[in-house]
Amino acid sequence: MLKQRILTAIVLLAILLPALFYPSYVPFACVMLALIGAAAWEWGRLNGYGPAVSLFLGAEMVLLCALSWWLGLLQASLLGVWIVASAAWVLGGAALLRVAVPGWPRIPKGLRLVGGLLALWVAWLAAVQARIVGINFLLSILVLVWVADVFAYFTGRAFGLKFTRGKLAPSISPGKSWEGVWGGMAGVLVLALAWVWADSATQASVASLYTRLADRSWWLLLIAVVFLAAMSVVGDLVESLIKRSAGAKDSSALLPGHGGVLDRIDALLPTLPIALMLASL
Repeated sequence: MLKQRILTAIVLLAILLPALFYPSYVPFACVMLALIGAAAWEWGRLNGYGPAVSLFLGAEMVLLCALSWWLGLLQASLLGVWIVASAAWVLGGAALLRVAVPGWPRIPKGLRLVGGLLALWVAWLAAVQARIVGINFLLSILVLVWVADVFAYFTGRAFGLKFTRGKLAPSISPGKSWEGVWGGMAGVLVLALAWVWADSATQASVASLYTRLADRSWWLLLIAVVFLAAMSVVGDLVESLIKRSAGAKDSSALLPGHGGVLDRIDALLPTLPIALMLASL
């Protein structure tokens, strides 16, 4: 399993990194287009649709993103989209975690399907717009999610249930603890401060998300990164809730050793539009 995970990670990085660092944003947009299309296919499967319908949903998502690209949305100001998507994630995420696994099937199937597809579409727009702003800006968002996840994992293993009596969401993701969440938040705070210093020391031509926030207020920076780390946890828990309701361990087997595309991007789905909203306001 470990060897499989490593090989898959190497292949993904070999595709993603050249696209990310290419002078034009176009290769990155195309790679993300393929990933979001695959995620839409997985979303159809998780909602009980058959192979043909799920494949149609994946193709439909690719066409929707391509149409948005052709219409010039990638260069447009989408603050309204980011605000609506952020509010939907905060309110909808809280509602879903409140009703937990039993509440998911009670939501109309059509509403579930459309909501998930819209979340994927907005995430694609946000990821590509962030890349258009600059590599440093996009990386500051991606690394925040990765650092929050890594610090949460190791802090949870080391200190889980040593300061609290209950787990974070035992009926959804039994392995997660409050200590892990706090560790992830501490990790992103250190990351943000270090990144602001690095931007200043290197005189970065494109400011990171952290520098943009710190230029307005250090308090805004600290509150924003903690909030983003919390929403990355919400994204992860929401996907876990949906998989449990569907009786699935992974969203698919597209990425050997890693599960599916949704398993890799779940924490980014709320974080990307919220980060774009904070940077745009």
